[in-house]
Amino acid sequence: MLVVETIAKIRRAFFRQGKSIKAICRDLRVSRKVVRKVIRSGATEFRYEREVQPLPKIGRWSDELDQLLTANEGKPPRERLTLIRIFEELHGRGYEGGYDAVRRYARKWAKDRGQATAAAYVPLSFAPGEAYQFDWSHEIVLLSGVTVTVKAAHVRLCHSRMLFVRAYPRETQEMVFDAHDRAFALFKGTCARGIYDNMKTAVDAIFIGKDRLYNRRFLQMCSHYLIDPVACTPASGWEKGQVENQVGLVRERFFTPRLRFKNFDELNDWLTDKCIAYAKAHRHPELTEQTIWEVFEAERPKLVPYAGRFDGFHAVPASVSKTCLVRFDNNKYSVAASAVGRPVEIHAYADRIVIRQDGRIVGEHPRSFGRGQTIYDPWHYVPVLTRKPGALRNGAPFKDWVLPAAMERVRRKLAGAHDGNRQMVDILAAVLTDGLPSVEAACAEALAHGVHSADVVLNILARQRDPGPPVTILTPATLTLRHAPIADCARYDNLRRTQ
Repeated sequence: MLVVETIAKIRRAFFRQGKSIKAICRDLRVSRKVVRKVIRSGATEFRYEREVQPLPKIGRWSDELDQLLTANEGKPPRERLTLIRIFEELHGRGYEGGYDAVRRYARKWAKDRGQATAAAYVPLSFAPGEAYQFDWSHEIVLLSGVTVTVKAAHVRLCHSRMLFVRAYPRETQEMVFDAHDRAFALFKGTCARGIYDNMKTAVDAIFIGKDRLYNRRFLQMCSHYLIDPVACTPASGWEKGQVENQVGLVRERFFTPRLRFKNFDELNDWLTDKCIAYAKAHRHPELTEQTIWEVFEAERPKLVPYAGRFDGFHAVPASVSKTCLVRFDNNKYSVAASAVGRPVEIHAYADRIVIRQDGRIVGEHPRSFGRGQTIYDPWHYVPVLTRKPGALRNGAPFKDWVLPAAMERVRRKLAGAHDGNRQMVDILAAVLTDGLPSVEAACAEALAHGVHSADVVLNILARQRDPGPPVTILTPATLTLRHAPIADCARYDNLRRTQ
């Protein structure tokens, strides 16, 4: 094959120096045929491509190899076989050729198939405030020294390219609600249309075309924020290509190298700062004279005004055990003792658990994402202590219970008394009627006088509740009696005689 340098020498010798073909052949040691080909074609490079590739060994095995390659391509990426494995499978069926022949055939097969399936797309353009895109990604971080796979929620405004990222332990519906609310609070508004994939937390059923049966709670959220949801065609990620690209960008720029934080709150605060910093530092891909942040600031007036926080919870019915516990997400949470024996409804938020019974809150706890944990609120068990005061000593809800300073001092002083538990339970029960600040103040007053018994504390509370003497009301002069009434029962006899 002629190299580019030899072709250039032939062309310069003939066209610029005016040498004959015979002289060029003698000087460069090439044939007349080659010189004539270069001069007549005018080409500066020649390539050789074999039109027909002989496959003496593949031959009759081509159909089976096609089947193996097609079946392998249809598998999920993690389950696909390498070409070595495919070669071994073909060899096991009787193929006697080498691996190189299989490799060359597979390369040509992939090239031909790529040309057949290649698709072209139309670039999209969005008006300010028209649409945003939402998606999830999985990232790996270190939280308190433990390697954790977190779920990152991505929101991207299609016009300004403003981005929002927040990490969660799960991809559940309440996390979707929380991510939307925090993104819209940062943007100070939302768009008229939201573009999603067919995630189970939003779509219950997929029909022909763009018709979808959306989840009822998801539709409530969209109605609250005045959003028109649009679901992409299945397996058509290009319909929300901006947020798909954002996933790769955020993974490369934010999560590499591996992040290290104490908890999710610190991680998410850092991610929010990074999103804003990135938007202020990078140019808009279309409006190149402005940064993403500047285009976003111009888009803000066109956004749908922020409607306030949506009550984004996932409701689950539950029963209350005799130990005042309900089970949710592999953990147990305590409720008020009065809720035992009747069903409750658990409202799971992204960061807390609220338990309601007949519309009344009977328990509220920070949400735990571990397994097999029990989260107690000791005040839920105080009514039970009035019947079983001995449980104060060994009850699981009361271990490591930190009381206010004055109440804790009273508790330590009563620990040595033979009926100390009973007295302490009486003091704790008073909190349910008088409130914690009042009982704390009563305990501090009793300690100031050198006493700590429950009777003294309860007496102080009673005196605080006892109203003082009535206020003397001054009688106006116009209502003052000029003639004092005289008690004379005979006047009633006169009235009777006149009738």
